[in-house]
Amino acid sequence: MSQDPDLILDNAKAAMDKALNHTSHEFTTLHTGKASPSMVEGINIQAYGSSMKIRDVAAITTPDNRTIQIQPWDKSVVQDVKKGIEVANLGFNPSVDGALIRINIPELSKERRQELVKLAHNMGEEGRVGIRAARHDAMTELKKCEKEKSMSEDDIKLYEKEVQKLTDDYSQKVNNLVSSKESELMQV
Repeated sequence: MSQDPDLILDNAKAAMDKALNHTSHEFTTLHTGKASPSMVEGINIQAYGSSMKIRDVAAITTPDNRTIQIQPWDKSVVQDVKKGIEVANLGFNPSVDGALIRINIPELSKERRQELVKLAHNMGEEGRVGIRAARHDAMTELKKCEKEKSMSEDDIKLYEKEVQKLTDDYSQKVNNLVSSKESELMQV
């Protein structure tokens, strides 16, 4: 038994939302030379005998555009956090100042900015692939409705146009994300 065509559209929209949100989240991992807590909050550290994320053991702040400051709630994990940042191999050089860990974010070179733009374009393409996959699934479901004759051909065509419109809209949203990230990365 085929699905209700409105449900097919809702499922496609939900899958496209998921692809867009994933792409948007991926972009937060690309740093532009401006300090941001998201650059380190997901780094795993070994503390208290298990693997934890930095955000679970410390407050992360950015006192200025070039500095990330990490203040563990328990002073005994300061060295664990420092080691975790070094092991993550993100090119950061953490320095310990008492109970604080500071990371100075270096200015990005032109070459590094261009590499990050390429990476942003690749992430955008992955997002568009997710959107096209959602489109494909919706069209497949609509074809099933057509085979089972549970909808008229005219209705099928209308729903296919709706799915295509959703696909175009979400692809444009991903393109806008890529463009804005590119201009952010190339801004000196």
